[in-house]
Amino acid sequence: MTASSLGTSVRNNLKLLSYRKKAKDRLGLKNRLGTNSSGAKTEYNLPKPTTKELNAIAKRLKKEHKTRMGKVIVVTILLFLGLVYAFVYSSNGIIELLTY
Repeated sequence: MTASSLGTSVRNNLKLLSYRKKAKDRLGLKNRLGTNSSGAKTEYNLPKPTTKELNAIAKRLKKEHKTRMGKVIVVTILLFLGLVYAFVYSSNGIIELLTY
């Protein structure tokens, strides 16, 4: 990229940025979504969880994780055994072919 084309690209990007700001103001999207302004009000008010509820959630998540990992281990073992069986079966066939 030459210096002149780089300058043109930067100018065009700055123009697009100003258009975006004007469009936000025109559409009323200023300080609504995706901002961290302190005056912004959230759309929902969630109740504060108690320690007992948090412990129950943690216990449930641990149980779900344990179940999921068990399933993953079982499927992995089955796939591994299937591959070993296929290898042994095919190696016997290869040995028979080589002995003829």
